[in-house]
Amino acid sequence: MRQAVYTHEELSHLQAQSLKLQSWIRQQTFSPENIKYLRRFSSWEVSELILGINQSTFRGRLASDPNLPSGEVEPDGRQRWFTLDEINELRRRIKVNKKSLLPPRPEGKRAFRAAIANFKGGAGKSTVALHFAHAAALDGYRVLLVDFDPQATLSHSMGLTDVAEEYTVWGIMARDLIRETDRMNAAVVGAASGTALPQRQIPASIREMGLDALRPADFIKASAWSTIDVVPSCANAAFVEFASAQYRHLNPEWSFFACVSRYLDSIPDDAYDLIIFDCPPAIGYQSMNAVFAADMLYIPSGPGYWEYDSTTSFIGQLAEALEDLSAGYQGSVPGCHMTLPKAFADIKFLMTRYEPGNELHRAMYEAFQKVFGEHVTNNPVEMTRAVEQSGRFLASVYEIDYRDMTRETWRRARASFDRAYEEFRGNIITAWDKI
Repeated sequence: MRQAVYTHEELSHLQAQSLKLQSWIRQQTFSPENIKYLRRFSSWEVSELILGINQSTFRGRLASDPNLPSGEVEPDGRQRWFTLDEINELRRRIKVNKKSLLPPRPEGKRAFRAAIANFKGGAGKSTVALHFAHAAALDGYRVLLVDFDPQATLSHSMGLTDVAEEYTVWGIMARDLIRETDRMNAAVVGAASGTALPQRQIPASIREMGLDALRPADFIKASAWSTIDVVPSCANAAFVEFASAQYRHLNPEWSFFACVSRYLDSIPDDAYDLIIFDCPPAIGYQSMNAVFAADMLYIPSGPGYWEYDSTTSFIGQLAEALEDLSAGYQGSVPGCHMTLPKAFADIKFLMTRYEPGNELHRAMYEAFQKVFGEHVTNNPVEMTRAVEQSGRFLASVYEIDYRDMTRETWRRARASFDRAYEEFRGNIITAWDKI
């Protein structure tokens, strides 16, 4: 009997079936219109967990100043609920012991860029990037998320599900190819020697997409979080690795690794405070763009030996890739503030899915500390039921309403991410002066 064989047609059929289920899941997860909305936050959360002030002090400030945002009162009058914009207004206008509640940010500095990277799938890159972005927004920062991963988990979690590939990192890279090639051609024509040199050609199929006319803001999408914007990804952007290899053949002198850095340099320095990259689980054209543009490298890893082994391979291959770039491109990079050899203001390893009561996890954490020393963060992200639920429902712990589970379960998960974020923020503040 002849065995069945499967081609791209069967794969397309399976994808169509999955897309139907995706639509159903989004309706359960988001709103019936497939639009994600951010919940309000209770006065308890706002005072103690977000602004870090006593509840009675918070209530007193609201009572003494009727012009402050008062939130939405529950029917029983016991609790007030505030939007993110109201929280930020409170942060701007309330002072405690004459001290501002605004988060620290060095004057005259551009936004700080942190890449969450590891080529081990399931290490928690998207989960960490999502939670750090949400924690930073609740902390008062303006955040830009850049999703480099064609799996688009981060984009979907931010409520962005209908994304065209030309508005992803692939579009940024193709746009950069056109602009850099035109710049090089113009420089050749304008050379003082007047020597006629061959012009680098870009196929009409690329030019006719109109990418060159796109503004930086065209790649940025708003999210349900008013202070978080996203450069999203989508499954159709998966061919970027193949396309980029073709682009390099068209123009071998194109500094392909600096596309995103050049793009971010074109955004005003004060538009955002933090820029967080969610990298794909591989070393390729997209991940090299993320790494080159980043000021700090955050490497999440699970607590197993195989994950430790994979992380070790990742940093080794990344080192070789960066060394190769440095050999091919010396010093300054055209149109870019970054230089080679690439230097990071800091490198950190963050253990994820950590269980404090698990002897193997404790042993692996100690091994990480022994090998990587001060580069290992002090606060692993613990695995809790709330964290599992956040992944299942495309939401962070910060988005989940604590009334949907026991408050202690929710509080424990939030506390783990709070500690990890506080250390992340501290590392950024220390490193910010180096850029």
